[in-house]
Amino acid sequence: MTGVPVSAYLALALILFCIGLYGALTKRNTVIVLISIELMLNAVNINLVAFSKYGMVPSITGQVFALFAIAVAAAEAAVGLAILISLYRSRRTVNIDEMDTMKH
Repeated sequence: MTGVPVSAYLALALILFCIGLYGALTKRNTVIVLISIELMLNAVNINLVAFSKYGMVPSITGQVFALFAIAVAAAEAAVGLAILISLYRSRRTVNIDEMDTMKH
């Protein structure tokens, strides 16, 4: 039984990263931008795990780094959503273009 080649993992990570980059650069909704950043982080995690399994010296270090990246992404999402809720309460919008100043 053959396994999945590393090129399939890299192609999936490339597609996810490109979708996330497109969403982060073109969308005006802050929630969509945060989701796009999470997609890009997940693409990096796929690469870390794929290279951990199929690298020159297969080891568990890539998987450990992926776990740390998941923890950082969860903290980033929590802090980002808390800031977004605070901004929505004060400005009544989640549009990025209207959040360019610090004044109330």
